[in-house]
Amino acid sequence: MTSEPEQQTGVGEPDAFQRLWTPHRMAYIKGEGKPTGPAPDDGCPFCQIPKMDDESGLIVRRGEAVYAVLNLYPYNGGHLMVVPYRHVADYTDLDPAETLELGEFTKRAMTALRKASGAQGFNIGMNQGHVAGAGIAAHLHQHLVPRWGGDTNFMPVVGHTRVLPQLLAETRAMVADAWPSD
Repeated sequence: MTSEPEQQTGVGEPDAFQRLWTPHRMAYIKGEGKPTGPAPDDGCPFCQIPKMDDESGLIVRRGEAVYAVLNLYPYNGGHLMVVPYRHVADYTDLDPAETLELGEFTKRAMTALRKASGAQGFNIGMNQGHVAGAGIAAHLHQHLVPRWGGDTNFMPVVGHTRVLPQLLAETRAMVADAWPSD
């Protein structure tokens, strides 16, 4: 006969788990700072970020039609996004110049991340619509997540926690410095 695992019955009782507290993530979990609607003036952060200076907005590079910005809630160190300035929701809404520059910025971001951090691979993609996982579906953005061998370990898989090795301001400066010439 097998016994049932013992249930944790109270806060602070030993249960053999180590805990890494990340209280800054609560803003993301609660949806703070998310747009209240689909229009640019409904609080879209991707429309607000370009109005900030690069350091405050975590902007790595500005182009004519798009900009590269670090993700405030990264999956891995160096996780950035390429975002059109124009408030559009769907990839098919981009005009040819925006599509071209988004692609060029993606290539340059990969080059910069390889140079700055030794990234060995990338996850690149867009979540189109809320049902596809877009946190901010009203404003198109493409994710670039640098990857390294062994970067998926017990922390994100079992502990549901990401470990980032440096502050976002330091990562922004490092990637901006490594950005290839225009």
